[in-house]
Amino acid sequence: MKAQAKQPFELPDFYVPWPARLNPNLEGARTHSKAWSYELGIIGKPKDGSAPEIWNEAKFDAMDYALLCAYTHPEAPGPELDLITDWYVWVFYFDDHFLELFKRSRDMVGAKAYLDRLPMFMPVDLSVAMPEPTNPVEAGLADLWKRTVPSKSEAWRRRFFESTKALLDESMWELANISEKRVSNPIEYIEMRRKVGGAPWSADLVEHAVFAEVPARIAESRPMRVLKDTFADAVHLRNDLFSYEREILEEGELSNCVLVLERFLDVGTQRAADLTNDILTSRLQQFENTALTELPLLFAEFGINPVEQTQILSYIRGLQDWQSGGHEWHMRSSRYMNKSAGNNAGHSLGGLPLGATGLGTSGARLPLTPGALGLQRVKSFTHVPFTPVGPVKLPKFYMPYSTRQNPHLDAARRSSKAWARRMGMLDSLPGLPGAYIWNDHIFDVADVALCGALIHPAASGPQLDITAAWLVWGTYADDYFPAIYGNTRDMAGAKVFHARLAAFMPDDPATLTAVPTNPVERGLADIWARTAGPMSAEGRSQFRKAILDMTESWLWELANQTQNRVPDPVDYVEMRRKTFGSDLTMSLSRLAQGNGLPAELFRTRIMRALENSAADYACLTNDVFSYQKEIEFEGEIHNGVLVVQRFLDLDKQQGVEVVNNLMTARMEQFQHIIKTELPTLITHFELDGKAQERLHAYVEQLQQWMAGVLIWHQTVDRYKEAELRQSRTPGRYLNQLRGPTGLGTSAARIASLVGGQRPEPAGREKDRFLQTEGKR
Repeated sequence: MKAQAKQPFELPDFYVPWPARLNPNLEGARTHSKAWSYELGIIGKPKDGSAPEIWNEAKFDAMDYALLCAYTHPEAPGPELDLITDWYVWVFYFDDHFLELFKRSRDMVGAKAYLDRLPMFMPVDLSVAMPEPTNPVEAGLADLWKRTVPSKSEAWRRRFFESTKALLDESMWELANISEKRVSNPIEYIEMRRKVGGAPWSADLVEHAVFAEVPARIAESRPMRVLKDTFADAVHLRNDLFSYEREILEEGELSNCVLVLERFLDVGTQRAADLTNDILTSRLQQFENTALTELPLLFAEFGINPVEQTQILSYIRGLQDWQSGGHEWHMRSSRYMNKSAGNNAGHSLGGLPLGATGLGTSGARLPLTPGALGLQRVKSFTHVPFTPVGPVKLPKFYMPYSTRQNPHLDAARRSSKAWARRMGMLDSLPGLPGAYIWNDHIFDVADVALCGALIHPAASGPQLDITAAWLVWGTYADDYFPAIYGNTRDMAGAKVFHARLAAFMPDDPATLTAVPTNPVERGLADIWARTAGPMSAEGRSQFRKAILDMTESWLWELANQTQNRVPDPVDYVEMRRKTFGSDLTMSLSRLAQGNGLPAELFRTRIMRALENSAADYACLTNDVFSYQKEIEFEGEIHNGVLVVQRFLDLDKQQGVEVVNNLMTARMEQFQHIIKTELPTLITHFELDGKAQERLHAYVEQLQQWMAGVLIWHQTVDRYKEAELRQSRTPGRYLNQLRGPTGLGTSAARIASLVGGQRPEPAGREKDRFLQTEGKR
């Protein structure tokens, strides 16, 4: 009991949905890995004196990485288990080696030089020679790379290189935070932990261990990416819980989710630990939901043949084995806080063990508690659409930046409306007399040109016209999609809608041959030709991808609506940027300010973090202002306040405060990046004076975007209760769907939905894009 009392918190009841199994080749891996570690100088002090002693034999034996790998890869043959075990010995040694040499001394210069050499020992092109290793980390990496990658495709080698490099490079992020005594915000932490924590790297090794590869054509698809990310997040959050005592109290680390939540939510350590476990559980349940609901559609869409399906399912089973095996190892390794784990894991009742105990018997133990059973998932499916919630009390927003109104606003209002009329956006839908999405009043109330004038205050008249036209197109498309496909839950039609849009964005606009069938397609073809023509080939490709990412994300929303599933918090934040069209807006901003800057600059971790923090601020701004409109009047479930409410069991106003705190934290991160990380980026890319001016102008435009988005929401009446009650009826769309049903009646349902009285359409989608485009 005294030993348990010294722990900073009691371990929570973990959700472990898959049984852990033990590889019978364990003892062989133990023997091999110890011999290999002695040979490389990992155990003891290297003979050449290139490093201090990091591990002795007793410490190596106690950590038992062979047991970790035997649990996480239960079906790997002996030689494969030996290889995988060597990789994990190496990666944990790297972590401790980097800590001893650079984290403790805060040696940023030495750390960068050390990390810059390691990619030389991971050539994707196997004909490239490696340099001579100078320490056990380099020697181990060189040996492992030669033993691992020759049997895999170049696509896999490239993925494995990138995940290994991210794991190594982002150690600098941890070191910088330690030097500044800075604890990250929750959104930043989850994103960065994924890179520095190494679980994506582990997922790549799973492919090797099960002798399978994810087909390259779907490796970057949303389902495969989410499976990998949820796996990684759960692995890391579990590790945070078990390693809190060692990392925070003994080593002075600051990268731990328990600590992050303690600071952000101002709660005790036990509450923060329980919430960390809740996020872990939610991520595992997102993994399950993705595998069950998204994979079948992915297989059909990409024509995944039976052999490829078997490989993908073997990979997924490997991820599940890793998840459960990793948990079992954490329960036993001397590296972690696990003294009371056996009593807290939901495997006993009244102090009496239930079922078998001992090594390899986890699958036979019966979890009984709600946490261990994963019953939290029920909360995600029990939201009642159109619940009366009333208006929110707006918090005091932190906004350190300002903007001004573009003097060409009135002209942009006129030109954008005339353009919308030419594209047919103010007319009835083709083939459906009397059915429409917008009329003049709806267009005027949206006032997207005002949004453009606030976010691009210095744009010329023609530039503002382009911005306004993109705002109109995105807003209309975002209203069109839920009206036509959302209310009828027509996923097949929605996929066709999304797929057709690429045809209206050719590399050479003069070669367009596709015939538009609705105002969305007609407007896209016109505005693409006016915008993409002067772009470089790479610029057009990125711009096209930004548009298609946005429209594809609406399919994700439709899938959640069909399930009546309030999204997982992490999935929501990451997808919200896409539904909001953030990348589209940033692509437009780069047209004005990004010329002359290296494309690689925008792909760096620093620039993505800067843009993501800005995007999250704007997205969450919309969520606060539109809460009543979306929840009460539109039956929406994609709102940050609602997601926070359901996850943390808060009332409306408490949810608003948490979201506002997240906005503030993201804004402070934005400022922190400008102050401490942009100078490093400028030095790394050797930007001259003009390039630095362009970079700072782009940053200023992001600042104006955030300020403009907030001012626009504060200015318009569309979110105020009086306007909502005058122009909307709660549940209107739901009632209008009660019409003809059955095969061949979809047209009648659409007509009943959009005909008759001319209501303002679901503005949620519109507002998301307005916020997004607010950046422009």
